[in-house]
Amino acid sequence: MESTISCRSRSLSHFLPSPLPIRSPHYRHSILKLPSRFSPLPSTPISMASPPLHISASSAVGAKNDEATTTASSGLVGETDLLIVGPGVLGRLVAEKWREENPGSQIVGQTMTEDHHEELIKLGINPSLKDTQSSQQYPYVIFCAPPSRSADYPADVREAALRWNGEGCFLFTSSSAPYDCYDNGDCNEDTPVVPIGRSPRTDVLLKAEQVVLEREGCVVRLAGLYKSDRGAHTYWLEKGTVEIRPDHILNLIHYEDAASLCTTILKNKVRGQIFLGCDNHPLSRYTIWLVDRFHQ
Repeated sequence: MESTISCRSRSLSHFLPSPLPIRSPHYRHSILKLPSRFSPLPSTPISMASPPLHISASSAVGAKNDEATTTASSGLVGETDLLIVGPGVLGRLVAEKWREENPGSQIVGQTMTEDHHEELIKLGINPSLKDTQSSQQYPYVIFCAPPSRSADYPADVREAALRWNGEGCFLFTSSSAPYDCYDNGDCNEDTPVVPIGRSPRTDVLLKAEQVVLEREGCVVRLAGLYKSDRGAHTYWLEKGTVEIRPDHILNLIHYEDAASLCTTILKNKVRGQIFLGCDNHPLSRYTIWLVDRFHQ
């Protein structure tokens, strides 16, 4: 029996003088989707016993979780404990939403440096340095560190997979970049990806994805992540003039929606699947530029 999880989707189109019609998105197994230009094909859904998940337009930052800190110091791991490899913007939102659904769970954030450890502690995330961490395993692991700071990205993903105890879910956040789509054509989860060797950027992602899928983990390919002060729109405005096709269609997803999608995949303990996340409002580069100029 098919079950869906509904939410409110954010979109840059909300800020247009004449807003585009908004459809409420749905998540489905193998097509855990925020519908968009990417129109997934039908597939066998899983049963989701949890109630509908409503994404709020804003969220409060949680305080430090004393119970989680106690659990961390004791070395014990609970059934809903979560390891976040790369607790940046997306990872912190995942932590917030995970704690809302799993009060008292221990959330550990693995980092490359100690630069943001105080921030993480204030958010109730127990920081752990990559090179000094224990071999403690967790039932839920999400890898959302970018490849830009890694000398061997697939190896880092492989190392993170070793921290998963095989129970809940291991999730890798990838990008929609590997899809072999062009000229504003439609694509979905089953659309072929570019071959290895096409570009270093996609090679790194595809090799990392393979590591995850070989271990029955899941991959979520996210469209362009954005929020009010972060995303392609801010880059273009800073540049002033950019020599790119203004009519090229972009697919986007708000950080909050991406975090809710990741949390949904994790809590449903999905195995060995590839998902695609976008916000159902494909926009041209020109429209995005126009929206940002209008909203300033």
